[in-house]
Amino acid sequence: MRLEAWTKAYAPLPGIPDEFVDADGRSRPHWRRMLAAFAAFDQSELRQRFAAADRRIRNRGLSYRVVGEKDERVWPMGRLPLLITEAEWRRIAQGVAQRAELLERVLADVYGGGSLIASGALPAAAVTGSVDYLPSMHGVTPPGGRGLRLYAVDIGRGPDGDWWALGDRTQAPSGCGYALENRLVVSQVFSDLYSQLNVQRLAPFFRSLGAGLKSGGQRSEPRIAILSPGPMSLTYSEQAYLARYLGFLLVEGDDLVMREGRVFVRTIAGLKRCDVIWRHVDADWCDPLELNASSRIGVPGMLEAIRQGGVSVENMPGTGFIESRAMLAFLPALARGLLGEDLMMPNTATWWCGQPQERERVLDEFDSISIAPAFGNALPGMKGRSSVIGEELSPRERARLRDAIAARGMDYVGQEVVRLSTTPRWVEDGIEPRPFVLRVYCAATPDGWRVMPGGFCRISDQLDARAVSMGQGVESADVWVLAENPVEASSLLPSADSVRITRLLGNLPSRAADNLFWFGRYLERTEATLRVVRCLAARSVDPDAPVRVGRQALDRLMGVLVGWGAVDAAALKDGAAEASAQGLRDSVHYGSALSLARSARAAASVIRERLTNKTWELIGRLETVINPSPGRRLSAGEVVDLTEEGLTVIAALSGLFDENFNRGAGWVFYVMGRCVERGANTCRLLRQFAGADATDQTLGVMLDLIDSQITYSSRYLVGVALAPVRDMALLDPFNPRSVVFQVNRIDEGIATLPVLRRDGILEEPRRLTTALRADLDTERAEMLDDARILAIEQRLLLLANAIAARYFLHGAGQGRAEKITGLA
Repeated sequence: MRLEAWTKAYAPLPGIPDEFVDADGRSRPHWRRMLAAFAAFDQSELRQRFAAADRRIRNRGLSYRVVGEKDERVWPMGRLPLLITEAEWRRIAQGVAQRAELLERVLADVYGGGSLIASGALPAAAVTGSVDYLPSMHGVTPPGGRGLRLYAVDIGRGPDGDWWALGDRTQAPSGCGYALENRLVVSQVFSDLYSQLNVQRLAPFFRSLGAGLKSGGQRSEPRIAILSPGPMSLTYSEQAYLARYLGFLLVEGDDLVMREGRVFVRTIAGLKRCDVIWRHVDADWCDPLELNASSRIGVPGMLEAIRQGGVSVENMPGTGFIESRAMLAFLPALARGLLGEDLMMPNTATWWCGQPQERERVLDEFDSISIAPAFGNALPGMKGRSSVIGEELSPRERARLRDAIAARGMDYVGQEVVRLSTTPRWVEDGIEPRPFVLRVYCAATPDGWRVMPGGFCRISDQLDARAVSMGQGVESADVWVLAENPVEASSLLPSADSVRITRLLGNLPSRAADNLFWFGRYLERTEATLRVVRCLAARSVDPDAPVRVGRQALDRLMGVLVGWGAVDAAALKDGAAEASAQGLRDSVHYGSALSLARSARAAASVIRERLTNKTWELIGRLETVINPSPGRRLSAGEVVDLTEEGLTVIAALSGLFDENFNRGAGWVFYVMGRCVERGANTCRLLRQFAGADATDQTLGVMLDLIDSQITYSSRYLVGVALAPVRDMALLDPFNPRSVVFQVNRIDEGIATLPVLRRDGILEEPRRLTTALRADLDTERAEMLDDARILAIEQRLLLLANAIAARYFLHGAGQGRAEKITGLA
């Protein structure tokens, strides 16, 4: 009944091809099979499965960013996949592979012999008019012989029902990682249906893509890196996922350096050769020496390294000019000239106005065709628009645009107006047709071109869509290519004898070490602030607290929050309860628990590819737990509850790191960050609550803050005393919250890290920890005073600076002693 209701109410748009309903108005069998399976679920179970998909998306940290927005959005994935039969996909794949081969030959000619331009088959201005054409790459033979390693094309059904190419993607095609993420989510939620419909797997494609990238290197085991613009990139989540899935390094421009015609990764062990770079940075930003001088995300000297054959960059810088709409006008003829055959998948009909005859045709048909920029995405003279149809313009706009085309036609193209075909989209408890665009990927492999059996589908919520990009109201969908026979399971696992066993994780990039270190520090700061806030709020709830605890302890707890930048000093007049609430979640103050949790998340976002999905989920949950109801005033009791929940999340995070994070260099830096911060904070708290003027109440607060009340009570039968408290907080090597415990862990961690000096002299971080450890081992609690405690705190901060100076990146203009440690 439900299936019949869905299909009966489904109304394709007049004259628009649809995936569910064919040209004769009949529903396609493979779609009916899938929808029948959906209809077999009762409404509650279907909602549960959809909720499970949403939960998996959140847990995996799947997100994207819209241009101009600071915060990421949760990935919008549709409920229904796009279905394509194997027979139809075979034709699509042939057309895409043919197109990829054609563009590869065009690139080879444009940057090589130049016969196409010399013969007039391709006007020079149609190439050089694009900012993505790079004359500096002329005459450069790409390592491995290919300029394209990953090609993508946006396709849709044309008016005749066949698939048409809407636009080529050769610069740095995005979306294949999101396509894989979509598949993982949907296949888990509807695993039974996924198997029944014989959906072709994606893993073999990514295995072939990895083999193709590897073939571009000059060594048998090349080091491959994904070059990212950084965490503010619109698709950073995808880049991090691809790095984790494929086992590649995720790097930014500052991570790489060019030396002697080769590119190296800055690691904690010195410079290590980088053989292949899969760039997700537009070519113009790749090399500030030869291209855009304002770039801070590129690698100075990268193009020179490419010219010298020292690094393989995929796709080659300069391939982006293929994406211009001007090129679409010439591809049909180029296919006949270079391949000796017509395009299997035709373009949208395009006329480049840089040619007199085509310009006149566009002006004659001005009202009925789409006018678009020949190069780039912004239509000259039409602010904020990427394309227009003449009849939709005002008389003044029409006249201005016609004059612009007549004066400088090379900047414009005319295109046939394309109405996107539609596919079923789940809306409440039913289906409705919505326009979509499908991006298909093709990888150059040692065995030729290989097309991903699926793709990245974007579905609009608007009925009349001429372009679909990820933004408000657009969702993505998994793409199922339905095989005629059962599909064997596949994975990225190589053969057992093709991998050399090793127990080292490789060399940690300096940027990753830096952010792991600071993630640990921010996490520890968050915990320390939560403990102070909890202590203050708990005592403000007790009406006898001022008598039992003493006003001195409450004032000093509030003073600590002011000193740590968590609370405004002016707010102290409102009392301990208000101060504790502000210290918990005031987003204005950099030292509040909420601000510190956000800083921890920002540091973690840069190393997302090194974190498990559960770890990333907990990092995001910390902020939510601390501030579940923004804007609502909190009571002191609620503050206590929220701090307890926040500390529980941090404990879970600590457990995940301790139990699941491999004890390599990355883990060492995370631990050192936490230890440095915990040791310094303990020294600060000791000077406030266990100083020369300490009372039994302030000493009790000190034991609370270092979570040592039970241990102290079991060890000392008498009440709290100054020397034993100082010993437990500072010198006790068995107390995991003591300062000496932190120093010992830092020293043990540094001992495991690689060294650059081979002369037997200790490097500065190891020298400082060795000296500090020895001094603390011989220190006596009875001899401690505020000055000596302050000196220990300062030595810990000096140690943190020495770790940063030795292992982390510095500004591009700052001198840095670096050592190339061979080709490993």
